[in-house]
Amino acid sequence: MSFLMENISMLIAMMGTGVVAGLLAGLLGVGGGIVIVPVLFFLFQGLGVSPESAIVVATATSLATIIPTSISSIRSHKAKGNVDFDLLKQLGFFVFIGVLVGSYLVTQVDGELLTLMFGIIATLSAINMLVGRKEALFSSLPGKFGRGVIGYFIGFFSSMVGIGGGTLTVPTLTFCNYPAHKAVGTAAAVGLIISLPAAITMLLFGQSPADAPFATFGLVNLIGFIFIVPLTVFFAPIGAGIASKLDAAKLKKVFAVVLIITGLRMLYQALF
Repeated sequence: MSFLMENISMLIAMMGTGVVAGLLAGLLGVGGGIVIVPVLFFLFQGLGVSPESAIVVATATSLATIIPTSISSIRSHKAKGNVDFDLLKQLGFFVFIGVLVGSYLVTQVDGELLTLMFGIIATLSAINMLVGRKEALFSSLPGKFGRGVIGYFIGFFSSMVGIGGGTLTVPTLTFCNYPAHKAVGTAAAVGLIISLPAAITMLLFGQSPADAPFATFGLVNLIGFIFIVPLTVFFAPIGAGIASKLDAAKLKKVFAVVLIITGLRMLYQALF
């Protein structure tokens, strides 16, 4: 009976994660991974999974959920002409290489390192939301070599912490004086280049921890994937509709504060 109740609780929590991730994605324009990873990380620990195992399964499951949501996002942005396929061609190969290296390392390294990395990236992303500068740091994107370096590190770090294209790609491009609407659309396509090979690598080469949550294959939790994806896709447009009636800028700052607290908590757990 306790086994059944545990998995019912897990199912309800997964559905709640999908709802929250979808609403925030539509409401604030934040990527699902930045929400899904910490929620699953703490949820799995609540089910008795060790922090080291919880973070790797949360990372892999988050990347798997990004595949269908990024495809949906690409279609929408492509219809509006906001996907820069020329830039995508220049970044794509290097993103892919970074993903292969990063996602393979996820299957090998200690979970505390992943928790530390996510905590750092989440905290920096939140600070950028709070005090992000309006003006660009550079007048234009770098040349081919520089774009390759950017692509590699976006793929590497995104795959290691379970996030899609938006969290790192959008601020990087806008810092280089790239149009924001094009950055968001192109980042959606980058998200697919990140999530698909990363999830496959972690599914095929990741070894399920002994204390992994029920229905974990490789490092991907199937229950999380099945129940998070449809709810995220369903609630994202609802969140977008709510955003038109509320002060999204203020809500984004509130979310940034919550994200800072979450990031710092993960940093504390990794370090102490």
